Amino acid sequence: MQQVVYNGKIYVDKGRFVEAIMIEDNRITMIGTDEEVLLEAHNAKLIDCQGNTVIPGLNDSHLHLLNMALGYTQVQLNDCHSIDDIITKSRAFIKANPDLCKDGLIGRGWNQDLFTDDKRIPDRHDLDKISTTIPIALKRVCGHSLITNTKAIEMLKLNRESLQYEGGFFAQDDHGYPTGFFAEKACEYPMSLFSEVDLKIKRDLLLKAMDYAVSCGITSVQSNDISDMHDDQDLIKMIEQIYQDEEALLRYRFQVCFKDLASFTKTVDSNNYKLNIKHDWLKLGPLKLYKDGSLGARTALMKKPYHDDPSNFGIEVISDTEAEAFCALAAKNKIQVATHVIGDQALESMLDVYSKVVYKGNPLRNSLIHTQISSLDQLKRIAEMKICVQYQPIFLEYDLHIVNDRVGKELAQTSYAFKTLHDLGGKISYSTDSPVEDANPFLNICCAVTRKDYQGYPEVGYNAQECVDVATAIDEYTVGSAYVEFQEREKGRLNLGYLADLVILDDDIFTIDPNKIKDIKPLLTMVDGIIVYRKGEMI
Repeated sequence: MQQVVYNGKIYVDKGRFVEAIMIEDNRITMIGTDEEVLLEAHNAKLIDCQGNTVIPGLNDSHLHLLNMALGYTQVQLNDCHSIDDIITKSRAFIKANPDLCKDGLIGRGWNQDLFTDDKRIPDRHDLDKISTTIPIALKRVCGHSLITNTKAIEMLKLNRESLQYEGGFFAQDDHGYPTGFFAEKACEYPMSLFSEVDLKIKRDLLLKAMDYAVSCGITSVQSNDISDMHDDQDLIKMIEQIYQDEEALLRYRFQVCFKDLASFTKTVDSNNYKLNIKHDWLKLGPLKLYKDGSLGARTALMKKPYHDDPSNFGIEVISDTEAEAFCALAAKNKIQVATHVIGDQALESMLDVYSKVVYKGNPLRNSLIHTQISSLDQLKRIAEMKICVQYQPIFLEYDLHIVNDRVGKELAQTSYAFKTLHDLGGKISYSTDSPVEDANPFLNICCAVTRKDYQGYPEVGYNAQECVDVATAIDEYTVGSAYVEFQEREKGRLNLGYLADLVILDDDIFTIDPNKIKDIKPLLTMVDGIIVYRKGEMI
């Protein structure tokens, strides 16, 4: 079937636009002026852009789509500006959702740095004001720490004599009793108190999350939803079935975790690192590792102690020895690796690990996710090793207010260095890490271009020398993200032979006031030549 998208400002490459493209089945077969393309159209379906701008479908190179979906069943605390707000909102959620909360309450999104009065981290006594009869676990916005009530601590049978968990910790008061604060791998233990959401419900929620994603112009996700491939086979089959039933609205690539090296080894040795379904929209991607925590929770692994917490260097979630063993086994089996690094010591350690096990030129396109705190020498090393970086410019919306306090002004100057790494020739893609941040890509692009928060602060942008232009931001969200998944010759451009994944916008992202990019909305989203979202009566 032929389709013609015409009367548009269609972005092909930097500085190059056309008026129209022809799509046959799922590929772009012609580009040019309206007159040229319409002349070759025969009984084609016509899509009139009405002069609007068209860009390639946006590809989020790292998020957690299932966690984003599960958020619909949890109390959302992102807009809380005090501990009292958390208590009030949580109580209201329990009252409104008694069946959902009868065995416990899960929430996410609080951030003590955004509290307007007392900026302390909440504790069990605060959460006891929500309930003392059900366990409560409220994750910080970053997902790398959480707080519980006393009931959860009692159910875990923790006391003054309890041993700390490996790869994380629970905080203790002056008398040695747990305060309710858990960080990194220790978070797994209170979360184990809550029943798994039924697979049927997960399926429905995942489809709902896909609805939201395509309404934002996202046509591909690289999603870290598997906590252990060996244990999560039912979840994997459920996602496969969504694609088998042709209910999915976007392209999906797995990023896969394992609880330990033994599980990864068992999976690889049994030849189970694969999917059963062969569907162009569903692919198996990299092994995902966590080297450290988050900057906001002060668990990112730093070379020097935190500027505002001199006794704290952060947390090493996985040792260099274990990381090297994971990466060596992955390399032997030609499996890509993506590693979460936020602190400069985590970055340094993983560059050392990759240098030992990554093939010259990085043909497996191993990557670093986040790479927030960095030195110039580390950025040069990333570029020289051809390591891919999955950046989240949207993190700046909050982090620009804390990074100087956390790591000091000197190190902050070379951190979140999107333009520097780009200019060095780095392989960059963009993502949101949703549900840590909103999956809306236009919020993300706005932060990359302006380096301001949503209120327009600071006026000239934070470390404004690292602002990128709009075309670069789009490219790194499209063809850059496609590169990470070996698809840069298939998608990420609206050019001859590429897949027909595109978004028609309600404003011109190339000429609009950069501060207003965050307000742009898609009018239409197309994946594989199929319209998966439309707004109004444009079509």
